[in-house]
Amino acid sequence: MNLVLTCIPLRVANPKTFDIGLKTKTTVFRFYRKNRIPMRSTAHRVILSDSTDAFVRNTAINFAIGGFLLHLMACVLYSTNILRVEGLTGLTDSFLDSLYTPFSIILAYEVYELIRAIPESFSNSIGKQFEVVTLLVVRDIFKNLADVRSSDSTVIAPEVTFITIEAAVFVVLFGTSLYFRSLTKSSNTLGEKDIPIQLFVMQKKDLACVLAVVYILVAIYSFSSWLIGVLDGDGGLSRTLFFLDFFTCLILSDIVILLVSYKHITDFTKLARNTGFVLSTVIVRVGIGTPGYTGAVLFMLSAGLACVVLKLSTGTLENPTQPPGREA
Repeated sequence: MNLVLTCIPLRVANPKTFDIGLKTKTTVFRFYRKNRIPMRSTAHRVILSDSTDAFVRNTAINFAIGGFLLHLMACVLYSTNILRVEGLTGLTDSFLDSLYTPFSIILAYEVYELIRAIPESFSNSIGKQFEVVTLLVVRDIFKNLADVRSSDSTVIAPEVTFITIEAAVFVVLFGTSLYFRSLTKSSNTLGEKDIPIQLFVMQKKDLACVLAVVYILVAIYSFSSWLIGVLDGDGGLSRTLFFLDFFTCLILSDIVILLVSYKHITDFTKLARNTGFVLSTVIVRVGIGTPGYTGAVLFMLSAGLACVVLKLSTGTLENPTQPPGREA
């Protein structure tokens, strides 16, 4: 018996077709974009888009100018004994008090800018945070200068010493914000094919939108509490009003971002950097709630910590051998 052996050539499929995990991820991401991004984009476009930012900026500037003129007029009326409101005495007994209103409105806008920076990267949001704290310290300096009274004594008044310390804190915070700008303005953009990081950015955009709503609610609550205090004869203002509650919410959002980032980022340098940034935010929050010299020292400690963390991590994260598009 003759056996005829026939060799049938087998076609080997492209190995890429067997990468089920990659195809599954791509399919899920496309479905995610097709079904969920429109809703997310709508919320982000309404609350945190560039057009909304331009509108909020123009509105804030107009309110700042109007608020300054109204506050200045109230100071003039107080100096002429025409207007006397017991709860507003501390805000109208000096013409320097009129600077408090426009700076408060500008601060409100800068807080909005801080929220907009959250989806970009941790570094950008921390830099914006120090810009907000810098203006907060400037506003406190103006307020404390309004409380300084002329004296014939040759001894330096305690309030002048404290203002000097606050001026030094302002310089440190201002330098910190500029330092962050110089090192984060050329940060890497996210790669279009980096699906996990793209999803992470979407989650941060959602969180920023939620934080923007919380920001409005906290602002309404703080203003209502202050207005009730004015009616009760106690209209004093301090930096704890609004900013203490808002930075508490900001810390919670930073912690959420930090925990979620563990799902997408495995590089220890970035994880340690983000943890250090959260620590600096916590120190800022404690400094806001702590009056006097202790608060000033805490602000400088936070700035120093953030700068050192950013400097130590920058060299590693900008390593040319590292693939781009992983900034979070």
